[in-house]
Amino acid sequence: MEAKKIINSLQKRGLKGSIQRFRQGPQKVGLVDFWSFITDREVTEFNFEDFKKHKEGNQIILNWIIPEMGEGSGGHLNIFRFVSYLERHGIHNRMYLYRSTRFLNDAYLKEFIRKYFSILDENVELYHDTKFMTFADGTVATSWDTAYCVRNFNNTISKFYFIQDFEPYFYAHGSEYEFAEQTYKFGFRGITAGDWLKDICINEYNMQADSFSFSYDKDLYTPKTKKDNIKRVFFYARPVTPRRDFELGLLALNELSKRIPDLEVIFAGWDVSTYEIPFKHQNLGIMRIEELSELYGKCDLCLVISNTNLSLLPLEVMASGSVAVCSKGANSEWLVNEDNSILVSYDPIEIADTMYSYMIDSIKLDNIRKKGIEFAQNTSWDVEGKKVLEAVLKGIKEDEKCINNRG
Repeated sequence: MEAKKIINSLQKRGLKGSIQRFRQGPQKVGLVDFWSFITDREVTEFNFEDFKKHKEGNQIILNWIIPEMGEGSGGHLNIFRFVSYLERHGIHNRMYLYRSTRFLNDAYLKEFIRKYFSILDENVELYHDTKFMTFADGTVATSWDTAYCVRNFNNTISKFYFIQDFEPYFYAHGSEYEFAEQTYKFGFRGITAGDWLKDICINEYNMQADSFSFSYDKDLYTPKTKKDNIKRVFFYARPVTPRRDFELGLLALNELSKRIPDLEVIFAGWDVSTYEIPFKHQNLGIMRIEELSELYGKCDLCLVISNTNLSLLPLEVMASGSVAVCSKGANSEWLVNEDNSILVSYDPIEIADTMYSYMIDSIKLDNIRKKGIEFAQNTSWDVEGKKVLEAVLKGIKEDEKCINNRG
């Protein structure tokens, strides 16, 4: 009965919502059952017979453990992009959902993936549960919770951790923070989105790590020419995602609106209709990906601030012919810089002052816009995919030597 309650809550609210609901009461909460995967030590041991049989063929195989997903999840899209690159370049991939409550059979999972993530190569195998997992050359964790599954799965040559952000920062410094941070101490090989994460893995957790950079969909995002003289700013507004600094951006834009009374601010990323916003704005909510480039291109500036690793959005903004305004710091400056973007502190007055100085200087703004377009166009997913491929092959080769020595 307790397990059923947990499953129902996960289906309704997701992991974070369920945690919050469980803490509220007044009903009793099955926290021990909910977090049991943290203390689970049921190990799948390395099988030498599986290893020898597998080595009779020439096919390298990866197991990918992924968390449950929603329609259009950006994190999953990036995973699928790299998995598809590997599939096209000689590595076969199998993907397993971990602790899924939504996808209760393989058929539904495959149907969902094909509908919402057509980027995934059709040759990739899909399974709704990790209980079907078998021997592979490498097994890859893709989020902090999936790392606990990989920790217990030893029937593999190498263990990798595909890291897109420093997930402990998603939580207050409490239990969830600690659960997430522990995973960087499991001894996996890191494959990270950018050098900020790679440096954290190496310098703070003594991990072996390689990094890749970002590109963008060059069919979707193309340079646009602004067709009017309206002063317009886009804000990636995600009040449900604290690390995206919604309150900070709101205060900064309020100050900017005082300096430019006819400023038009466009909010997108989430519905902000429940917030009282005292300046002229449009609330576009969650938009279709196909609509974004046109939106970015008609804005003078696009405010995209973050307290953790940046997303693909700054590159997509540059590629669309607008100018990205990003946070200063190592979490951003591994990709953006003062040549291709506008960098700001976390002070709302300073953000407003900096944005204003560019909006009244069309020459300075146009210079960054041109450099941003050039920078974005010089990026390539194939180049970054090759980095991931090389990291995987290197890790498996080094780890297999240890197994052969044991054998």
